[in-house]
Amino acid sequence: MSNNQLQLPKAILPMVFLAVIAIILFSKSFVTVDRGEAGVLWKRFGGGVVIDQPPLGEGFHVVAPWNRVDIYNVRQQNMFIKDMEVLSSNGLEIKLDVSVLYQPKIDELGLLHKTRGENYLDVVIIPEVRSAGRSIVGRYTPEQLYSSKRDVIQKEIFDEVLKKAIRQHVQINDILVRDVTLPPTIKDAIERKLRQEQESLEYEFRLEKATKEAEKQRIEAKGKADANRILSASLTDKILRDKGIEATLKLSESPNTKIVIVGDKDGMPLILGNN
Repeated sequence: MSNNQLQLPKAILPMVFLAVIAIILFSKSFVTVDRGEAGVLWKRFGGGVVIDQPPLGEGFHVVAPWNRVDIYNVRQQNMFIKDMEVLSSNGLEIKLDVSVLYQPKIDELGLLHKTRGENYLDVVIIPEVRSAGRSIVGRYTPEQLYSSKRDVIQKEIFDEVLKKAIRQHVQINDILVRDVTLPPTIKDAIERKLRQEQESLEYEFRLEKATKEAEKQRIEAKGKADANRILSASLTDKILRDKGIEATLKLSESPNTKIVIVGDKDGMPLILGNN
């Protein structure tokens, strides 16, 4: 075997190595951004994270192989915080289950990546929700948290987090308080108190209803008594005699045979028989 034949593979090795490097670099030049995503471009020789241009949208992109693209999910996402511990106004430990609907602001995605990073959920959103929860819940008693104030607390937490998120390059769409867990003894005491209040309200309602019914009957009875008194005062002897004559005429027109004597000592008719 000649020397040229032995040296030929050694000459090919650098070419193969360069070809592999070219393929790797070439493959890194193509980036695909999937549905519901956006890409943040980082330029190795051009100032780092690009913040003065819109992020890369969905589809196929060609970038320099020495640059890098970080992909973000820009759809609305749901983050659930279970058993978030807070204190009520009287120092009792309360646990909240909270859902947060959020997404990054697409037009500020470069700033979010540069200043907060891909784990912005743990760096920004969760701390802000916990801070707002502690601040808001601390204004209320357990009774208020358990009954009438849950919707109010939910809105106040949302407003507080929304105000903070404006400077954090993220968008908070809604915050939902799924559950409020009180210490068992406090919960039982509140439920007993609510039952007693309900029973008291029911008793007051029945008492008020009975009082109104009694008042109604008293007014009706008084009205009847007044009517009878007026009627009695208006019934003179002449009116009674006239009424007697009218009754006598009606009896005389009856098909049944009767013996009717007109004029007793009071001038009223007497019926002696009806056969």
